Amino acid sequence: MPMRLKHSTQAVTLALPLFLLAACGGGGSSSDSSTTSTVPGAPTIGAATAGNASASIAFTAPSSNGGSAITDYTATCSAGTASRTGTGTASPITVSSLTNSTAYSCSVTATNAIGMSAASGAVSVTPAAASSSGSTAGVECSYNYNQLNSASSVNLMSTANWSCSGSARVLAANGVPDHAVGAFPNPGNPNTIAAQTVAASYTLNPVLTTTVTTTLSGRAAIGYMLNGVKIEANTAGSCNDTGTICHPNNGNSENWNMEALGQTSFNFGLDGNNAHVQATGAYHYHGMPVGFLTRLGGDSAKMTLIGWAADGFPIYARYGYSVATDARSALKVMMGSYQFVTPVPSTRPSVSTYALGTFAQDWRYVAGSGDLDECNGRYGVTPEFPNGTYHYYATDSYPFLQRCVKGAVS
Repeated sequence: MPMRLKHSTQAVTLALPLFLLAACGGGGSSSDSSTTSTVPGAPTIGAATAGNASASIAFTAPSSNGGSAITDYTATCSAGTASRTGTGTASPITVSSLTNSTAYSCSVTATNAIGMSAASGAVSVTPAAASSSGSTAGVECSYNYNQLNSASSVNLMSTANWSCSGSARVLAANGVPDHAVGAFPNPGNPNTIAAQTVAASYTLNPVLTTTVTTTLSGRAAIGYMLNGVKIEANTAGSCNDTGTICHPNNGNSENWNMEALGQTSFNFGLDGNNAHVQATGAYHYHGMPVGFLTRLGGDSAKMTLIGWAADGFPIYARYGYSVATDARSALKVMMGSYQFVTPVPSTRPSVSTYALGTFAQDWRYVAGSGDLDECNGRYGVTPEFPNGTYHYYATDSYPFLQRCVKGAVS
């Protein structure tokens, strides 16, 4: 008799591994707890401050970064079909190469690893050159100093006298520093400090131009500190393309000009004031005049007038207002707007031998990457000029001191 199979009415449950249940949608409904990053929210626009052919755009960071850190911000200023941009990592951002007397509409975007945000609201600004009628008369027109510097490397009288007469600011000095200095001569600098005959005359009515001047024919310096010590940020040293011929005082006869600061390949015998001595005995600054700034009380967080450029505009260290035209805004350390060149030129001496920063050609001006223009200056208010003036800065970042001037030089 054939056998019959009996079907049980009892339900049979197969035990499946949890990962299979999840893969098959078993075990009931589930939700994905992971978070997907997006572009940031739009920044909130603030004030736009007009400058000479530029604008400083303030903004507030978005409340949401989209789940990914914001890497930079871009400010865009447009007039008709023309637009210019500036980038930075914080407010404010400067947009340069604008046309004076032209109204621009400016906005800001934020960027993270995912992409760029929507634009902020817009704000209007009309760049304008500094007024040619502005005068520096009455500011440090009677600066006088005449004291012995008894430092072992000096032991000379330090004399600096500034006066204003007619339309000229006049300096008579001997170029001897009025503060502690390093040991001179030293292994990197074989020269001894000696008194000089310093005579300079600058206009009391400086005027900005559209020309950037790097070489001042017939002038001894691109500017002087109040103590009569000259500013000379460049060096006379250079190397050939292979880096096999280098000399710190060959008159820049080769293609790659040595920097005095920010490099370790060449020893120029600089002291703690970022200064050393030329063969003539002329002590001069390549960067922040630390000892002089300390003597003026400017080593604290304040904006300190330290000298005058050859075009008649003032020079400050190291702080400026975070909003250039607002003396109520917070002070901040000013940063130059130079970055390393990319890509590195194939004709350059090897970076494995001479690190980037060794040569002047390693740097390029990138508008908006710092606070200042190509001459390490900007237009804005200062303690001595509450209505605003163009002015330069000594900075802790390249180019350290201005290498050019933007005002008219007669």
